[in-house]
Order: sequence, then structure tokens, then C-alpha cells
Amino acid sequence: MASALSTLLVFAHQDEASAFTDLPHLVTGVGKVNAAVELAFALHQAAVSGNPYQRVIVLGTAGIVGREHDLDTVVQITRAVQHDFPLPSPEVAITNSPKWEATAAIATGDEFVSTDEKRREIVSLGASLCDMEIYAYARIADRFGVPLEVYKVPSDFADEAAVAEWDEVVFLKSQQLRKFYDEKLSAAASEK
Repeated sequence: MASALSTLLVFAHQDEASAFTDLPHLVTGVGKVNAAVELAFALHQAAVSGNPYQRVIVLGTAGIVGREHDLDTVVQITRAVQHDFPLPSPEVAITNSPKWEATAAIATGDEFVSTDEKRREIVSLGASLCDMEIYAYARIADRFGVPLEVYKVPSDFADEAAVAEWDEVVFLKSQQLRKFYDEKLSAAASEK
């Protein structure tokens, strides 16, 4: 799956990738285990084929747990923490990319966040967004020594309506991510 540009585009869910059908990309599946297994396999396969990826770009949706973001702004993720693991987990800095205008920390867990209690817990970890994969992607990319860039577009407010809202807006969010990719990332990708 390695491209001539040696950049791997990654999405967790097929619907998030719906506007990218014309570009090579990896869909890992939802959750930390799927994310870790599929990204590690793709990076390993590329490395053993002699054409390792030089960069991984993750694009997708996220829930808003703080009030610093709006639903229309693509946010660059600069730090990831786990929110559903019972023991303290190391934070992962995502520093291998240029800073974008809007940046955030994200909390990853294998559950769709939908309660006030869980949102407060995530905010207490210093995160303003939540998802189900980024922590795993960041650990795997770090382990393989591959620079990682993560861009998320908020899709919901991580409340009781989040699941229904996500199903309704995910295709629009994919189009928003594609426009962002074409305008801000594809030119930079071709230079690398």
C-alpha cells in the first residue's frame, strides 16, 4: 500500500474516508485494538517491502468535551492521553508536524463518550476532544519512528445525542476533511 509519496493516510471508520475514495488510504476499524493492529501491520509491511512510509496522516472526527472548539474547524492534535484505562498511562506528544492554527489534546478510549461525568473526567486530563483511536496510532507511529500528523474535525459534543449526530454528519465531515486535505496537506505531502 506504500505510495510513491511514502505518506500513509489513515482513517478509523470507512464513513470518515468516504470523500477519499480516489486516494490510497488505510481504514483501521474503530477502537484502540483495531487501530494498533492495522497501523502496525501496514507500517511493518511497508518496511519489509523496502518502501517504508515516511509519514502518517490521520484524518477523522472527534467529540468535543471542552468548549474551546466549534464544529466547523479542523483541529491538529498535538497530544494524546487514554481516558478509559484504570492505571495512569503515559501521555504521547505528537510533535512530528508543523503547528496548525487550531490545536488540541485528545483523550482516547474504547467507548463513545456521552455523559457529563465522562466529559469532566476527560477535561481533567487536559484534553478538549475525545476519540477511540489516536492514542494507539500515536504509540504505534512512535514505536516505528514514523512522523505522525493528526487532524480531527469535531462532529458532536460528546453527549447523549452524539451517536445519532455522528451518523448524520459523518459524510459531511469527510467532505470537510477532504477540502482541508486538498487545500492544506496535499501540496505539502507532494513536497516530502
